[in-house]
Amino acid sequence: MMNTSKVALTMSAALLALWAVPAEAQRPRPRQQAGAQKSARKQTGSKQRGRARPDSPAAESAHAGTTPDAPVLASQPTSPQQPNTSLEPVGERPWANGVSKQQQDTAMALFQAGNTLLKESVFVQAAEKYRQALAAWDHPAIHYNLALALMNLDQPIEVHEHLVAALRYGPAPLENEKFEYARNYKTLMERQLARVDISCDTPGATVTMDGQTLFVAPGRYTGLVRPGAHSIVASKEGFLPTDQSRTLLPGETTTLELKMFTSEDLIEYRRKWPAWMPWLVAGAGMAVGGGSSWLHLQARDNIRALDAGVTECGGCFLTPSLDANRTRANTYQTLAIGGYAVGGAALITGVVLVYLNQPQPHRIDPTQKKVEVVGVTPLIGGGTGGLLTTFRF
Repeated sequence: MMNTSKVALTMSAALLALWAVPAEAQRPRPRQQAGAQKSARKQTGSKQRGRARPDSPAAESAHAGTTPDAPVLASQPTSPQQPNTSLEPVGERPWANGVSKQQQDTAMALFQAGNTLLKESVFVQAAEKYRQALAAWDHPAIHYNLALALMNLDQPIEVHEHLVAALRYGPAPLENEKFEYARNYKTLMERQLARVDISCDTPGATVTMDGQTLFVAPGRYTGLVRPGAHSIVASKEGFLPTDQSRTLLPGETTTLELKMFTSEDLIEYRRKWPAWMPWLVAGAGMAVGGGSSWLHLQARDNIRALDAGVTECGGCFLTPSLDANRTRANTYQTLAIGGYAVGGAALITGVVLVYLNQPQPHRIDPTQKKVEVVGVTPLIGGGTGGLLTTFRF
């Protein structure tokens, strides 16, 4: 009986020991390779001790819950948003050229501090740490993590700038998944932001947008801005401000060429009518008056001939010849009086128009085309002639 109990206890202990051994240890391995594999694992572990890949179980365990919440967008990329945890990928590192070891160490310490704050969702302080790290080392991974922090601070313009910087050297410093995420999110933001292309050629002019200086002319600014109303102004002492305020739409490019003008450039002296028009009316009145004078003289000559004929015959009845003189005299006299009235009215009208047609200053828009107010077209035809005058109000 005692022997049977000892056998049972021995078998139970053996089964417990077998269950406690990891599955990997139970697999048969060639004795010659066991030592080599163990050594390789030690070397790999020592190399990667300071750098856990974000897609590895170790990284997922160390950074569980560190993914910052990105803005909710209908077409947001589905790539992971885990921050980078290392600045030292294996292979060539052109982004490290000219950066000393001390600068790299300083950037790494600030980078890790930013990662800790990002994990705790302290986005403002995390962004500050990343900016300090960038001052020591302009590394794409720092730009990427700073973009992740700024996504939660509603800073789309700066997010886009840092995504562009993060993509500068390709996927090597970011790894493929994060590189694809950064590229897709950059494209998405470009569709949701407005782009402006602003230029000004007036030397010394200051160009501002919403109160922020863009450049001092001559120059040009091209970039992304939030959609909506924006105030774009160019100003310079001695020149009138040029305001090109407008509403910018997402996904569209607005090109603005700002031109500067002095007060003299924008003041134009205009007449209500062409300068010759009042003088033409006055001249027409004088011409009608001159013709009326000639008719008046003709009427006088016919009256004198009538008087002479009546005196010669001694007060006889009017002969047909004398009666014709009387009729012509009356006709000429009537036409002369009418001509005097019309000519005088035209002359007075012409003088008034000359006074009213004095040049007056007007503020102009140099980009608009001038429109003729009065147009005169000569009309010449068979047996007819004249002028066609058109007015635009």
